[in-house]
Amino acid sequence: MGTGMLALAAGLLTIGVLPVLPPGWLLLLMAILALMLLPFRTHPVAFFLFGFTWACASAQSALDDRLPLRLDTQTRWLQGRVVGLPEQGPGVVRFELQEVQARRERLPRRMRLSWHGGPPVNSGERWRLAVKLRRPSGLLNIQGFDYEAWLLARRIGATGTVKDGQLLAPAARAWRDGLRQRVLQVEAHGRAAGLAALVMGDGSGLTREDWGLLQDTGTVHLMVISGQHISLLAGLIYLGVARLARHGLWPERWPWLPWACALASFGALGYGLLAGFDVPVQRACLMVALVLLWRLRFRHLGAGWPLLLAVNAVLLFEPLVSLQPGFWLSFAAVAILIFIFAGRLGAWGWWQSWTRAQWLIAIGLLPPLLALGLPISLTGPLANLLAVPWISLLVLPTALLGCLLLPLPYVGEGLLWLAGGLLDALFQWLGLIAGLCPAWVAPLIPFWLWALGSLGVLLLLLPQGVPLRVLGWPLLLLAVWPPQERLPHGEVEVWQLDVGQGLSFILRTREHAMLYDAGARGAEFDLGERVVLPSLHKLGIKQLDLMLLSHADNDHAGGALAVQRGMRVAQVRSGEPDALPAALQSAPCASGLSWQWDGVRFTQWHWSAAGNGNQASCVLQVEAAGERLLLTGDIDARAERALLDSPLAVPTHWLQAPHHGSRTSSSMALLQRLAPTAVLISRGRGNAFGHPHPQVLARYRRLGLLIYDSAEQGALKLRLGTFGAAEGLRAQRRFWREPAEGLK
Repeated sequence: MGTGMLALAAGLLTIGVLPVLPPGWLLLLMAILALMLLPFRTHPVAFFLFGFTWACASAQSALDDRLPLRLDTQTRWLQGRVVGLPEQGPGVVRFELQEVQARRERLPRRMRLSWHGGPPVNSGERWRLAVKLRRPSGLLNIQGFDYEAWLLARRIGATGTVKDGQLLAPAARAWRDGLRQRVLQVEAHGRAAGLAALVMGDGSGLTREDWGLLQDTGTVHLMVISGQHISLLAGLIYLGVARLARHGLWPERWPWLPWACALASFGALGYGLLAGFDVPVQRACLMVALVLLWRLRFRHLGAGWPLLLAVNAVLLFEPLVSLQPGFWLSFAAVAILIFIFAGRLGAWGWWQSWTRAQWLIAIGLLPPLLALGLPISLTGPLANLLAVPWISLLVLPTALLGCLLLPLPYVGEGLLWLAGGLLDALFQWLGLIAGLCPAWVAPLIPFWLWALGSLGVLLLLLPQGVPLRVLGWPLLLLAVWPPQERLPHGEVEVWQLDVGQGLSFILRTREHAMLYDAGARGAEFDLGERVVLPSLHKLGIKQLDLMLLSHADNDHAGGALAVQRGMRVAQVRSGEPDALPAALQSAPCASGLSWQWDGVRFTQWHWSAAGNGNQASCVLQVEAAGERLLLTGDIDARAERALLDSPLAVPTHWLQAPHHGSRTSSSMALLQRLAPTAVLISRGRGNAFGHPHPQVLARYRRLGLLIYDSAEQGALKLRLGTFGAAEGLRAQRRFWREPAEGLK
């Protein structure tokens, strides 16, 4: 039966690597084949087919509930009920709408909306809203968060921006939202938002600095509702009953073990309801229930059974949960603990068990962290050594008890004040730890190196004295610090990052690297921090020889400070140095300046008579083995005419579309003189400016240009000096991603 359960789990997990989902007739055929094979010894194949068929059918159901393409970017009146806890940000509220209805249109059942400058929105309310609808989409780069997969895993079929709305019905039974408001109003040493995250799973009140601190110290799991928190509460209840029974204080007519397991299960369920009973919480409650059931009746089956049962139960309930990193990390951590504590000869003391568990979990989670492209905290074992018991034994019980006793004057507020003080002390200590070493983003590695590193981790997790265990260290270090690919002399690797309505290029030669523009920075996001800097780390770039900011507009230079904070930058230049923050200490773009790196020539141009920031963009020509790329920033038709009188007005193979393809740029005179083979467009999908303009696209097509569009194809990579084609990351198909439209 164990083989069948493993096969079932494998079938349920296979969808994560599928480029497309099988057609319905093939799924039906596989289901029939599974039924035919079930009575025979080939039942593991039948279980695999059952799992695969169910996962694909569930995924197809979620895809079918997406917003129709014809409604993308259109504004529609709709109504629905607010679910979950709305995220209150500076000047914007984000929330999810369920039971969505509209006249004459079939819309997805669940949407994620943002309302800029709107009124407060509370859970449980029904609203009638005018929404500019969008199909689920997100930025796609060589690293980072896969927003489309996250939306699909939550079965969100559309996103949108609210333009207007009216409240139809007040909140009904929205006790969680009311409790959150009570918690946020408590004086808790400035940590009320942290308590709301810890108790109710609402992390929207945590600042960007808080999240960065948690990431650098590997303690993010402590501030979101996870299996650790729910299992802790269940464990405390179980141990409480066990201690009472041990000292004769538990009624003898009530068998203590069934009561301990039942009360612990109800405690975990109650905490889960308080936290919103989202998918991660459901997973945690299910795991706790299975562990308690195993403790009550099935201990003879071994410790791996509740884990395998929980994996299958969670995936059967929601197959798409495997698209979320939290699924892999939580189950991997539990599997590591079972592996390192099972089968050891002799007992470890409590301190030895605790310290070894921390650093062995840190080592064991390296392969999934590398595979998922997530940051790795080098100080995580040290930080968690104190942070886990501090949160588990002091902050969380005090905060939960404070919430429970809020109806009593001063008592609940006092306990929350104490919990906030304890949490603030922890954050102060984590700040000291984070200063030792920030989170590390590992470079991209091939699969074979990752497999060798995983083998090294497995060897290191084995008990001491196992032959060849010492080989784990070199295998692990080979994957963590792999040999870097060195580009041939005379070639340059070019990445146009997907930064939405903005611009950012990474150019890397054999020994040098530069950044041309750094994306935008907003009130709640910084693409320099979220996209550009992690992409540089993923490419193995340790420092920038030059950061060239075309001009000072936010969509080109907003992320520059974050890049400079996170990486050594030898020099900064810009077409508008005086308009940039003083901290950047930028030099002016000198027209005609030319230099060579590793056989690749770079040449700048700047219009001295520029009348505005766009016209002042610093233009860069890159030439490798006779193949040219021209980066133009946001120059318009007037600046283009001036460019035609410069030495850069020569045949060019690759052209970055000036000003994102706006109507005031990409003049026919420029295109005819440069005679490019292909044009690179960087823009946001459905942007408010209408970029690229239809007239400009028609001009490109009339000249037979190949069009590469970041909004359609994600980040783009080309190797200048090889005369090859560009590659868009969206060409690496996954069933949940909108397919690239290809070359237009």
